[in-house]
Amino acid sequence: MLQKFDERNRNLIVNINGRLIHRDQAAVSPFDSVVQGGDAVWEGLRLYQGKIFKLIEHLDRLRSSALALAFSQIPTHDEIIEQIRRTLAANQMRDGVHIRLTLTRGVKVTSGMDPRLNTAGPTLIVLAEHKPPVYDKAGLALITSSVRRFPPDCLDPKIHHNNLIQSILAKLEANVAGADDALMLDTRGFVAETNATHVFLVHRGEVLTPRTVACPEGITRATVLDLCRTNSIPHAEQDVSLTEVYRADELFCTGTMGELATVIKVDGRTIGSGMLGSMTKRLSELFAKLTETEGVPVV
Repeated sequence: MLQKFDERNRNLIVNINGRLIHRDQAAVSPFDSVVQGGDAVWEGLRLYQGKIFKLIEHLDRLRSSALALAFSQIPTHDEIIEQIRRTLAANQMRDGVHIRLTLTRGVKVTSGMDPRLNTAGPTLIVLAEHKPPVYDKAGLALITSSVRRFPPDCLDPKIHHNNLIQSILAKLEANVAGADDALMLDTRGFVAETNATHVFLVHRGEVLTPRTVACPEGITRATVLDLCRTNSIPHAEQDVSLTEVYRADELFCTGTMGELATVIKVDGRTIGSGMLGSMTKRLSELFAKLTETEGVPVV
């Protein structure tokens, strides 16, 4: 599942604080907070036929995270959308695009952790790439990581921050094990999410997903739960143990970068039939229809 370079991205134009520049010349200051301490928040967006799916929900989460980190300045939704439009226009993009938004606290007068050293900011980075969903729809293999997700009393997962070391450590374990990604538990031993996505399982016709105790408030996760509600599909948010994962009829991951992707193995155990299940297929089709009809026009 290693992503490969897409030749269409060779001459990307990147947007840094409104400045449109070739990817090879794009840069942020070594004094920027994101360099100094990962002090930034981010969102991943997907462009479908000129529209960004759930754009306002993503921007709401970006603002919420920045407020939690006490950013002194936060661009308005309209200001961010304008920079997204400019970036897409510069790259002549309309479909099959993933957009990474990064908002940092800004630039410091000298290196250091103290936010009072920030006198210029924030820094807004808009990175748009030609990128189809990254997960193999034929099925993923996961291993359980030894790295635990933090609960709110350690670091609230509702802050969608740029410090991804936990996820990177878990991904390293998955790489060594020859798996696609790593399943991560919380400090109580219940499933939180993977190193990059939320997790759903299907058991006897019911769709289950972990509570947002040690995982972010996912936009795609919320969309799947909404689809269950509107289509009278039994579902619940609850603590999920590894045993429940192993004996599940189906397992799938959700995220903006990969949409819905079935999981066929966890820790060497085959999940269900080891193939795409009927519920995962149904929800994937419902999700695809939603992305065709909803979204904020930006192109």
